[in-house]
Parts: sequence; structure tokens; C-alpha cells
Amino acid sequence: MKNITPDLDAPEALLPIESPPMNRFCIACLLFCFAQPVFLNADEVKEPVVEPINVKSTDWPWWRGPQRNGIAIANQNPPLKWSATENILWKSPISGRGYSSPTVVGNRVFLASANTETETQFVLGYDRATGKQLWKTVIFKGGFSTKGNKKSTHASSTVACDGKRLFVNFINNGAAYTVALRLDGQRIWQTKITDYIIHQGYGSSPALYEKLVIVSADNKGGGAIAALRRADGMLVWKIDRPKTPNYPSPIILKVAGKAQVLMTGCDLVTGIEPLTGKTLWKTEGATTECVTSTVTNGELILTSGGYPKNHISAVKADGSGKVVWENSTRIYVPSMLIKGDHIYSVTDNGVAICWDVKTGKEIWKGRLGGTFSSSPVLVGERIYVTNEIGETSIFKVNPKKFELLGENKLGTEVFATPTFCVSRIYMRASGEVDGKRQEFLYCIGK
Repeated sequence: MKNITPDLDAPEALLPIESPPMNRFCIACLLFCFAQPVFLNADEVKEPVVEPINVKSTDWPWWRGPQRNGIAIANQNPPLKWSATENILWKSPISGRGYSSPTVVGNRVFLASANTETETQFVLGYDRATGKQLWKTVIFKGGFSTKGNKKSTHASSTVACDGKRLFVNFINNGAAYTVALRLDGQRIWQTKITDYIIHQGYGSSPALYEKLVIVSADNKGGGAIAALRRADGMLVWKIDRPKTPNYPSPIILKVAGKAQVLMTGCDLVTGIEPLTGKTLWKTEGATTECVTSTVTNGELILTSGGYPKNHISAVKADGSGKVVWENSTRIYVPSMLIKGDHIYSVTDNGVAICWDVKTGKEIWKGRLGGTFSSSPVLVGERIYVTNEIGETSIFKVNPKKFELLGENKLGTEVFATPTFCVSRIYMRASGEVDGKRQEFLYCIGK
């Protein structure tokens, strides 16, 4: 019923797949056909016991880190200086190409990648201490589209990990899929979310919440936000979305006193109850196409978009949907940060900006240079951000003035956001080997 394509380079990584019973599969198919949103009937399908999500302070388990806001766990002291030869603890080659950021859990590092020559999409597992590649599991072979922005890849979704399973999204053969693997690379389940028409590309990453994995796939054909059970991939709820291209990941943050799935884009800002899929509120306040992942101070939700216009807005999270302030700054791809009463951000064209979160008043600007797709990460009192040619700027969290602390160069191309764990930086960067582009996973540390 579910086929896995052998990877001739690493056959030992491919173990037998456990397929759910036929009756569960049929119920899942029927649920996708009903009017939206749809909900799983617990009386019809016995719900498996799911262990709690196990997130440790030494892990970076999903997109934007443990708190889903781009802020690293405190008490870290990553290097201020590095190069190809300085403060590199190890580097390991990455097969193919992708913008999936490193996911670090326990003694492993995980990445998604894709090879356009062989038309394969796969997940890679590395040893955290040495960088040795431990396994490679091919998820799809064939089914690639030639459409999309030249900067996009077939593996731009960051892996999420609950401590026992990995979850990742791929677009293949005109549809969006979520796949679950064990930590050794064995595939557990695979669920189709929706048909998908590629416009620019796809980069939405899974979000984990209690027993669920929540995913999104906005596109011109009419996308969806859906919640699946972590244990077996069964559909719990699904909401149809407008027929417009859009690229953010669903982000689960506590606003107005409760956890909400926050989605921007499709000309909307939307708050959703994560366990039930109930739409709590939605309002205009974002552009049609967004990429960044929203952030909040608990009262205001920050949105940013770049098509059909450059736009940032601060929207009340109390359900009123009131837009408190807005401006036309272009922060289309890099996500923002909030620390205290201030927003720290980097524009696509390389300008660092600090705003007052409550009023939108600009406090300062600082020129970094270059074009940015990677998002800034806050570590203690420092912000690290890397441009597309591998130059990382480090500046201070200072609401009074722009203060540059350091600049470093590694590789020739960086689109994935680096990961910060226990004073180490895990960076995906490409270089050139024998005249050909080659991606590497670097571990940077003292």
C-alpha cells in the first residue's frame, strides 16, 4: 500500500515500513473528502497512546528553535569568530541540495535534502559529536516539478522531532505530504495533505503540539492547514485555505493567554485552536504572499509580507484583529525577533532595524550588506544572521543603538538558518569541490 524507493547509496537505512490497518487508511481517505474543517471521530478509530514531546534544553527540535521564536536557550556562548579553518569542530558533506535547517536532538542532527539529477528527496541523520553520516532515507523518487523560483529547492522544510519520531514535509508529484520517520531513519507513516500547485516553491515546516503534528500547504489550487496524529498520521482536523500562493510555516505561540496556531498570508492573519482546528479569529492585516514566521509579545502578532506590496503590521491578539500599526518595510523572507519591548529584524537587502514593538517607532538602523534569506537568531545578548553568500554578522541586542560585534565568512552560499545548541552553531553552507557545488554541515564551536 505504501512503497519506499530503495536508495542504492545506502540500502542499510531502509527498513520495513509499518502500514496502518486498512480500515484506518480508508477512514483517512474519506475524511479528506468531507466539507472543511473536518474532524476525526474518536469512536470510529481507536486513538493510540502518544508519549509527551520530549524537548531538552540541549536540543533544537524544530523550525525556529525550542520556543518557536528564533531565540536560543539562555547561558550559551557560541564563538564570535570562525572561518574555514578556525573554530570548526567538524564538517560533513551533504548529499544534494536543500534549505532545511539542522534539527538537533539528543546525539543526532537531521536534515532534509534533494537531488535533482536522480529526482530523489530524502532525510539524512548525522552523529552530533563527530558529524558522521549515519543513514539516508529516500522518501520520494521522481515526481519533481521544474516550476518555481530559481532560489527554491525540493527540500526546504525543516525536520521536526518529538524525541522519538521525525516529521518532514515534501512536495512531490503535485501534492503536499507529511512523512514520519524513526530516529534511525525507518519510515513510519506518510499522509497526503492536499494537492499543490508550485508557484515560487515550498518551505513550510511541521509544528508539533501535544499529540499532533500541524502542517500547512497554501497554494494557487487551494491549500490546507491540517493536524495529524503524531503516532500514525491519521487526520484530526483540516481547514481549507484561499486559492493563493503563500509560504509561512504554522507557528504555535501563546497569545492572549492561550496557545494558538498563527498563520499569515492569503491576505489574512488567522488564529486557530491547535487541538480542535477551530478558527478563533481572522482579520485582514497581511499581504497575499508571506514567507516569514510570525512572532509575538503575547499581545501583538507581528506579520510581514512582500507581495503584492512590502508590508509589516502589528495585529492585536485578543481576537479583535485590530491593526495597531503598520509600515512598508521589506522583510519578506527573514523572520523577526522580539526581545522585551523591541523588535529586531533584518531586511531582505541587509539592513538591521530596531522598532518599538508597541508603537512601531523606528529606534535605529544599521547596514549589514548582502541579501538575506536566512533568519536571525538571538543568543543571549547577541543576534547572529547570515546572508546568502555565507557572511554572518553578529550585533548586540541594544534598544539604544546599532552595535556590530563581529563578521565571519564560511562557504559561498547559505539559505538555511543556523541552529544554536550548547554554545555550538550547526550551519548548512555550500562551497565548491572540484568545480562543483557541494553542501556541507558545519559544527562551529570553541
